[in-house]
Amino acid sequence: MVKKQLLCCWGWLIIFNHLLLAALVCSKSHGNPANDLVDIINNNRTAHKLPKLNDSSGLGCIALQYAELCKGNCTSNNTVNCKPSEDDFTEVFAPNCGVELPTFDTITAHIVGCQSKYLEPSLAFEHVLVRDRKALSILRNKSHTEVGVGMVRAHKGPFFWCVLFSSGKTNSTFVLENRGEGIHQKKGCYSGSSIPCGAGQRNDSSLLNNVTIIAFLCAVYLFQQLHFN
Repeated sequence: MVKKQLLCCWGWLIIFNHLLLAALVCSKSHGNPANDLVDIINNNRTAHKLPKLNDSSGLGCIALQYAELCKGNCTSNNTVNCKPSEDDFTEVFAPNCGVELPTFDTITAHIVGCQSKYLEPSLAFEHVLVRDRKALSILRNKSHTEVGVGMVRAHKGPFFWCVLFSSGKTNSTFVLENRGEGIHQKKGCYSGSSIPCGAGQRNDSSLLNNVTIIAFLCAVYLFQQLHFN
């Protein structure tokens, strides 16, 4: 009987270890989905023989500010009914990010979208941002040279994505202060940054914590069985 219990516990422990490993991999692969979306955008462009766009952290942070401002305006068909004024970009978004105003350049186009639940970057690209020919035409516009992506979640509400394009000069526009660090962003995430998502990303830590606790309890049970039998 004891032998069967031990074998059973060993089996569960192995399963939980695999789940723990999967949770760790998952948490690492979803550090910044905004960066992943930039890769998807560039892969789509190069597949159609268009040049890659520079991943601008300054423009990405501004995209996040755009999404932050509009995060209360998600319609029933998952579109964003919100249009910031031109002054918002230079008087609110850029200062909030720490973008040096002399380096602020022309924003040529934007794509925004929202979804009630978190989607992986590839699904967000297909089902949230590039759902029609107009968005696809914007994505493949030859005048773009830079791109920035921002993502944030409304409080217990939908997720908002924003993609901004610019025709600025690579590495000389939308320059962040403090040697490129800009202002620390506590919510959401933006491309061009190594900082993981804050409140914008789905939370994989709860899965990791639950698997760790269960694996620990199983190990304690196994120890007790070995010790008392």
